[in-house]
Amino acid sequence: MTYRVNGKSFDEEPDPGQCLRTFLRALGHFGVKKGCDAGDCGACTVWLDGAPVHSCITPAFRADGREVTTIEGLGAPGNLHPVQRRFRDAPGFQCGFCTAGMIMTSATFTEAQKADLPRALKGNLCRCTGYRGIEDAVKGVVGVAKAAPGKAVGTSVGAPAAEDVVTGRAAFTMDTHLDGMLHLKVLHSPHAHARIVSIDKTAALAVPGVHRVFTWEDVPRRRFTTAIHTDHLVDPDDTCLLDRTVRFVGQRVVAVLADTVGAAEEGCRRVAVEYEVLPAVFDAEEAMADGAPQLHGPVDPFVLDPVHNTLVEIHSQIGDIDAGFAAADVIHQGTYFSPRVQHAHLETHGSIAWMENGRLNVRTSSQSPSIAKVKLAHLFALRPDQLRVFCARVGGGFGGKQEVISEDLAALATLDTGRPVCFEYTREEEFTTASPRHPMTLTVTLGATANGKLTALQVRNVSNTGAYGNHAGETLFAGGAAVMIYRCANKKYDAYSVYTNTVPSGALRGYGMTQPAFAVECAMDELALALHMDPSELRRRNIVRPGDPLVSMEEGPDDVVFTEDGLATCIDLVEEAMARNAGEPSPGPEWLVGNGVASSLHETAPPTEHLSEAWVTLGDDLVYELAVGTVEFGEGTSTAHVQIAAQQLGTTPSRIRLVQSDTDRTGFDTGAFASAGLFVAGNAVLRAANAVRDRILEFAAAHTGVHVVMCSMDDEAVVCGDRRVPLAEIIATARARGIRFSAARKAYGSPRSVTSNAQGFRLAVHPVTGEIRILYSVQATDAAVIINPAQVRGQVEGGVAQGIGFALTEHHHVDADGVMVNPNFRNYRIPTYADIPRTEVLLVNSSDSAGPLRSKGIAECCINPVAPALANALHDATGVRCRALPLTPERLYRQIGESRPVTTGSRT
Repeated sequence: MTYRVNGKSFDEEPDPGQCLRTFLRALGHFGVKKGCDAGDCGACTVWLDGAPVHSCITPAFRADGREVTTIEGLGAPGNLHPVQRRFRDAPGFQCGFCTAGMIMTSATFTEAQKADLPRALKGNLCRCTGYRGIEDAVKGVVGVAKAAPGKAVGTSVGAPAAEDVVTGRAAFTMDTHLDGMLHLKVLHSPHAHARIVSIDKTAALAVPGVHRVFTWEDVPRRRFTTAIHTDHLVDPDDTCLLDRTVRFVGQRVVAVLADTVGAAEEGCRRVAVEYEVLPAVFDAEEAMADGAPQLHGPVDPFVLDPVHNTLVEIHSQIGDIDAGFAAADVIHQGTYFSPRVQHAHLETHGSIAWMENGRLNVRTSSQSPSIAKVKLAHLFALRPDQLRVFCARVGGGFGGKQEVISEDLAALATLDTGRPVCFEYTREEEFTTASPRHPMTLTVTLGATANGKLTALQVRNVSNTGAYGNHAGETLFAGGAAVMIYRCANKKYDAYSVYTNTVPSGALRGYGMTQPAFAVECAMDELALALHMDPSELRRRNIVRPGDPLVSMEEGPDDVVFTEDGLATCIDLVEEAMARNAGEPSPGPEWLVGNGVASSLHETAPPTEHLSEAWVTLGDDLVYELAVGTVEFGEGTSTAHVQIAAQQLGTTPSRIRLVQSDTDRTGFDTGAFASAGLFVAGNAVLRAANAVRDRILEFAAAHTGVHVVMCSMDDEAVVCGDRRVPLAEIIATARARGIRFSAARKAYGSPRSVTSNAQGFRLAVHPVTGEIRILYSVQATDAAVIINPAQVRGQVEGGVAQGIGFALTEHHHVDADGVMVNPNFRNYRIPTYADIPRTEVLLVNSSDSAGPLRSKGIAECCINPVAPALANALHDATGVRCRALPLTPERLYRQIGESRPVTTGSRT
């Protein structure tokens, strides 16, 4: 067959049944991404004779004799297509994994299609941006700006990798191919709970191209936790690479290594496994009951109460909770449920491992290569110098890649065979085996006086950690912080993390705070109703203020500093915005309209130790090399780190060369999660840049005979009094004396500060169908000093969009046998462009006492108030209180019908 790709012709025969996506990637066109392989996400979009198609569902043979254009053929760095330029300048991306597909689709739009983007973009998904940046790109809105020397902070400079992202040159984890690379696939358990009696590999090993079949008998018997934290002791070592007992549907049973993905999959199908099926339990409350099936035996030292499947319990009380309720004029109690939610980052998990000069190299989609290296060294008894772990650009994370779940098997296979090995998750494996948000059931009891002063605040939290305890204790502890937002002398928090025969839960944006925030903020609205008080006024009367102790679970000293009254300001800004802006009009007179507000408080770093080290070196080419271990996956830390360094060194971002996320080339970094990428790593960058600046200034002062206080950094020089000394002269003189301008500095996640935010919604509800339409969305956030305004707004917009999905459409449906029944984008339903309103983002003018240059990270917290604000607006519109998520039309239809007769008109 004859193909013409990006203007070049060649003859090639695709494999039988091969799709165009895999065909193009095999030819080296890595800008064609895999997000779903089902035609749902659009990341693989290419042009076939100028028309956009999803290449994952287009047979390769259909391109015979036709013109194929990929993102690489649209334009190149320095010679961008106009649409690529617009996506760079908006900016229209965050992680960038969906960007090639978005550009290939939108570059074909007519004016009519641009005017109807909900329909035109229905085939392209983005999990990061909230779609507003993409809309701006399509419409040619420019958001980025150039920074003057030493003036980078506060400017919306573009991402360092922007041109590579929009041209498809930015390399993600799987965007490479190594000679002799083998492929690994996994056979997953069909049972929720079973003991493996026997495994017969014979038929699998007979498949042409199959090299190895690994079972539980073939792997190191070292327990570990897949969760990533500096202190591994906060998570239980309850997991094995492969185990003889399976505890959820989808657990790894056998790993097959073969020449091709197809051969490995066929090998998996031919493995014969005999199981002894065991009783299973899926509900956390039932798992704690007497007589429930036990997941982990009494010999496992990490389990608090194996008989009742309880991994961790937290019990804390401040004051006298009974006295607090006795003093109350009004008491409200409600039970609220938040289900599993998947991260749905468009790049699935994956790792590539190979040997080089006797060392194991692992290229992986991780949020922490440093700790992944520590875990792999433990599992395979390797010295640190025998192992390198690094990341290319990572296609989204949101906490889902704060795990070691692909690196271990790839490393195992390479160490066994000496061959390069690729292990890439499918989208179905993401849904059925990767770690979703913890389902939590929270009972909130509030007591208050008639004038709205809280007298008692009690929370009972039952968290379903699934079959294994990765992140179980830490999310449970973080959930207790949800009560610190309100002043109350009497607080009680009882929490349980419980094993069940379901997919292990993990870290997801908001990390243990999102579920309790939904419960507490809904309960506050219900209490306000009982008190006949405006909900925002009830919040104002009880929120913590500077000088108040941030009391959640104990009254002892901590390392959290709280110096700004940002929370009250956020509430005020949202209230003012709701009053002045009606948003979109109601769809019709029969729709019910309501307003809802919720607020949240979030610590800017995790309470466990978080460490980052940054290195800054001035090179002979007058470019500063900044090396930092933090991974870039759309959170924007790369841009912020470059801005911080440029600001302190008196130069522009273009003269900062960033090296990142490589354990051979950067210092230790705990990881990019919990907003620590800015808060902790940003402080390390700040200190390293300051150290190099001070050394340059001191040397220049001695070189010129001018006192150091009279010296300052210029873009390519040092100004010493009335003399401007070029950096080239400074470097040459220093080199002659054996002096090099380089410094390494560390930063820790202590002291910590808090980020405040408030969310408001106006929505319309159809009383018959239960359909919800968001008319207006606003979030105010206290991000302190803004490093990059465009990035801050983008993070808030993306967080709100993700929260809307969490609240309205997304549900990890598990049947009575523990099987997830909707493991794909089409049925799981993350939001599309049409589902997300434009959120007005309001930034509080404040500063921080602990963050770099008095800034705060905000990517984590912005999701927390979204679901309760929607639920509160829904109640305001309909009078129906939904205490379980998601707020789907069928659930609303049932509750509205049960609670009231159908009427027309507006409640507010």
